Amino acid sequence: MMKSLFVGMCVFLLEKLIIFSNVKVFSLTTKKIRNKQYSNISFLKRGDLLEVPRTLFVHFGIYLGNNKVAHLMPDILPVLSDDTCLIEKVVTNKRLILGVLAKVASIRVDTVQDFAYGGSIIVNHMDSSFKSRPLSNEEVAQRAEKLVGATSYSLLWDNCEHFVTYCRYGIPVSFQTDKFCEIVKRIIRDQRSVLISASLGIALTFCLGLEPSITLPSFLVTFSLWMAS
Repeated sequence: MMKSLFVGMCVFLLEKLIIFSNVKVFSLTTKKIRNKQYSNISFLKRGDLLEVPRTLFVHFGIYLGNNKVAHLMPDILPVLSDDTCLIEKVVTNKRLILGVLAKVASIRVDTVQDFAYGGSIIVNHMDSSFKSRPLSNEEVAQRAEKLVGATSYSLLWDNCEHFVTYCRYGIPVSFQTDKFCEIVKRIIRDQRSVLISASLGIALTFCLGLEPSITLPSFLVTFSLWMAS
């Protein structure tokens, strides 16, 4: 019985890891700019919406012309330093992750190369996802320019995708957030989530004792999953 339960738990966790590792909001079949083509960006137009697929997410920006891109970027460095020259340097992954955790961000202007950070660029791919036509390219660029500076940040509710969709379509939307929430709902609705939560709670209780700090959270998590499923 315990062996079959353990195997079931392993299979369940493996399934969820596969789901999260394969979160691809957009298929990458549209025209891209490869690294070797950065020197030839003449076909980009001011107001174009640019996407850069990264390992765990897609990063977005608005092309302003003259090899410049406005994009919302989490960054911890402005909290730690007032050195403008240092802050203006390309945001590394470490600075970005710490900025996400601290919920500190700014809408900044970088070169196309710094914006892409070694990735491929997709142009205006989101136009097909909206029923309404995008705003004029000049209006899109002007909206982005007016918003440059420090801004609030939330990984799910106020991110770089909300910024570009507001600029280009007039509505702040994040399809990545919608996709993430849908996955979370699928996990919660899976009845095995309750079984695994309850099993882990019981195992912790037996191993660590009947402490309120152990048993109460285990009960609340299991109860919450049960009611939401």
